[in-house]
Amino acid sequence: MRKEPLLTAVPPAPVASLSELYAIAFDQAQKATQRYGALATQPDEHLLPVHAVFPVLSARERERCDSLSAACLAACGKRPDGSDLRWAPIDLVAATEIAEIGNSSLATPYTAWALAARDRQRAFVFWTYVIALAEDPQVRLTAESLAREALSDGNRWRRERRLAWRSEKTAADDGAASDERASAALLESLLLRDIIAWSQGLTPAQRDQLLAMDPSRLPPNFLTPSDQSGIEPAPGDHETIKRRALRRAEQLSNIYLDEADSADDESSMELAQKLAAGSIMRLAGLRNVAAASALR
Repeated sequence: MRKEPLLTAVPPAPVASLSELYAIAFDQAQKATQRYGALATQPDEHLLPVHAVFPVLSARERERCDSLSAACLAACGKRPDGSDLRWAPIDLVAATEIAEIGNSSLATPYTAWALAARDRQRAFVFWTYVIALAEDPQVRLTAESLAREALSDGNRWRRERRLAWRSEKTAADDGAASDERASAALLESLLLRDIIAWSQGLTPAQRDQLLAMDPSRLPPNFLTPSDQSGIEPAPGDHETIKRRALRRAEQLSNIYLDEADSADDESSMELAQKLAAGSIMRLAGLRNVAAASALR
């Protein structure tokens, strides 16, 4: 698994007062409420597997907003006020990570709970920095309370993540070999069939753009015999084919990235990285075509 820093930035200055601390915490909780809430109400069919997760996360963040507002009123005599902010609060629920879930056709309850657990771990790290930098004893005490809350929530979401993993593993073990477990070569072949079928419902310009995204750049051993002797379009209605193609393209990107991470030698790693880069560019191109064709 690829490791990335939890925080993209650290607090640029000490938090000087309780009113500033509550303004920061409220801003972060409010953004988290909005971002989780957007996914909770997003009607996309591919998000159905995670629609039970994000309402829970959004409700928890709304509860946090209410609690912070009441605590600020009791301690400072006013509600959290953005004018008390001296620097832009760091996003604890990153918009890019939310977008990845929202755009993914492979999102599952496990990936959603994993995102939530990482967000709260990020919050714990953030408040630890605040504690270390703070000079005001009350700021330190309150930040310690927020750090403990982040740990508690993180443990709660990790339990949900474990339950989701067990459930998904059981379902995978019980099921027959599926599209998601197919080899890269077979997926490339299936994706090409989908691309050909998808292109038949597009404008000439979009069709040319789509058909340029074929596996011809792949090494010969990555292609199945049918790829080299002409391919029949895949069956299905236009929307089904489009969603299936996007899903397969995303699967292939993940397969090649994982192969690059686990490669035993430099040449294998370089090949997997090349395939991953091409696959990611293809996925971006397919998504652009899908978005453009939806506007017609």
